[in-house]
Amino acid sequence: MLQRILSRLVIAVLLLCPAVSALAQGHGIDVRRAAVSMADDHFVLEADIDVVLSAPLEEALHKGIPLYFVLEFEMVRSRWYWFNDRAVSTQQGYRLSYSALTRQYRIGVGAFYQNYATLNEALQLMSRVRRRLDLDPGTLSRGTPYTAGLRLRLDTTQLPKPFNLNALGSREWSLGSDWHRWTVTP
Repeated sequence: MLQRILSRLVIAVLLLCPAVSALAQGHGIDVRRAAVSMADDHFVLEADIDVVLSAPLEEALHKGIPLYFVLEFEMVRSRWYWFNDRAVSTQQGYRLSYSALTRQYRIGVGAFYQNYATLNEALQLMSRVRRRLDLDPGTLSRGTPYTAGLRLRLDTTQLPKPFNLNALGSREWSLGSDWHRWTVTP
C-alpha cells in the first residue's frame, strides 16, 4: 500500500517537472553554459549548448529539407528611469542540410560550409559557440553591469510552407531554448 502511494507520488512529480519531461521527449535545445570574456582588445562569446533533434525534424532533414537555426545574443543595461538600453544585439544563422548522394551532413555558418559524416558531428558545431564580438568603441561602459542573454532556436519561417504549417501546431517542430541570462561587467 505504502509502496503504491510512493510510486504514484514519484510519477506525479516526474510529470510535473519540465526538465524531466524535456528529457523524456528526447529532443530540444538547452544552453548549459555561456560566458563573455575579454581577450586582447575584443570580447569573446563562449557557450555550450545541447542540441537534440526530434524524429520528424531528422526525417525531414533526411528527405532533403534544410533546417535553419538562429543563435541570438544580446546585452542589456537596466535603467530605472526609462526603458532598458540594448547595447548589443547580434544573430548568427546556421543552415543544416543532408545530401543523400554523398551521405553527408552539411552545416553552413555565413559563407563557411563544412561536411560531416554523422549528424552528431554536424550538431557539435552549433553546440560549441566560440565567437568574437565586434563592438564599436564606447558601446559598453566600464564597471556597468549588463544582463547578457543567449538562445538558439529553429527558424521555422525558413521552412517550406507545408512544413511551416506543421511547425505552428507541433512541439516536435518548434525547437528552441529559453533565454539563458547572466550578468556581465566589463
